[in-house]
Amino acid sequence: MAKLQPVRGTRDILPDDMRRHRTVVETCRRLAERYGYHEMSTPVFEFTDVFRRTLGETSDVVTKEMYTFPVREEGDSVTLRPEATAGVARAFITHGMQQSLPAKFFYTGPMFRHERPQKGRLRQFHQVDVELIGVAQPVGDVEMIALGRHFLEEIGLDDRQITLEINTLGDLESRKTYRQALVDYFSRYENDLSEDSRERLHRNPLRILDSKDEDDRKLVAEAPSFDEYLNRESKDFFEAVLDGLKRLGIGYTLNDRLVRGLDYYTHTCFEFTTDALGAQGTVLAGGRYDGLIETMGGPSTPGIGWAAGVERLAMLLSQAEAAPRPVAVVPAGDAQEGLALELTQRLRRDGLAVELGYTGNLGKRLKRADKVGARVAVILGEDEAAKGSATVRDLDTGEQELVALDRLGERLAADR
Repeated sequence: MAKLQPVRGTRDILPDDMRRHRTVVETCRRLAERYGYHEMSTPVFEFTDVFRRTLGETSDVVTKEMYTFPVREEGDSVTLRPEATAGVARAFITHGMQQSLPAKFFYTGPMFRHERPQKGRLRQFHQVDVELIGVAQPVGDVEMIALGRHFLEEIGLDDRQITLEINTLGDLESRKTYRQALVDYFSRYENDLSEDSRERLHRNPLRILDSKDEDDRKLVAEAPSFDEYLNRESKDFFEAVLDGLKRLGIGYTLNDRLVRGLDYYTHTCFEFTTDALGAQGTVLAGGRYDGLIETMGGPSTPGIGWAAGVERLAMLLSQAEAAPRPVAVVPAGDAQEGLALELTQRLRRDGLAVELGYTGNLGKRLKRADKVGARVAVILGEDEAAKGSATVRDLDTGEQELVALDRLGERLAADR
């Protein structure tokens, strides 16, 4: 029988990695709360139309990467969520949240995409995500980017390791004008485009700009720039965003090839990138999606958000959060095991992390205490039990003292 393994593109998160994972998530959760964002969650799967409407029928995610399954209701199917924003927007509409704007959400959980696994990218992966719904002004974009930068700083990344790349997609009028300019330009070279880019030419030409095909990239280098087609309102909006970033001391690099392919994206899009994982890659990305909620059948409502991959960020942490060093309760023999069990539970209720020495003679139980990294061993022998006391041994220094059982919690807490 073949040895059972995790499904390709998935992984077990063992304790050391889990501590890194938790550091990323808890840091983001704590900062999001400081910025006024409230945690929410949506189902891990949605009706497939939730993602088809938001990610686009022709996007790679919809056509190649989604895990979609039929359900008993005739004609319906469900999809494991490939990203968080669509579910948040659906929940916003479902619960009529337009009556209490702005709505500020923090979100974390597993996402699923059937893509080629690579370093830091999995088919089941985890994200942290923040969404600001109901703020149309540039200050919302600045706050969103500032939160992302603050988050990356808090997990130990600085300007030497990450770069903020930013661009504007303009308003709907500018986007339509630019879209037509791209169609006119790329149509002259249609036979030279990759198969994917030929398919996108008339449906989603902006996505050609982020093609990875080498021949496409040569054509993209000479393509019209979005800046040439921005109207005054769009330029003013972007200038206000950049001015806000300067006021906050947040450095950035303009990247006029940074795009989002779908029409509901407007104005600001941005990414924090790093080369610390090898080839330059994105660790946090976001943008303004003023047309998204209306596209999904809700009221016209502006929004902006970002998401970051937990696994990729966890790989960048300088070290894992240290596991708390427990107290080890060590009965010297079978006769003290009942007392040891009672004492262990009492100390845990006092707020201490406690490991119980389960089996073996005193020497073996003390070796296990060392193995789990205990800071002290509470040794219960026959003489100690008779006196209502325990021997407390510092496992780093070897020093020990006799402590009354009714004072033990207080004594151990003092050394934490």
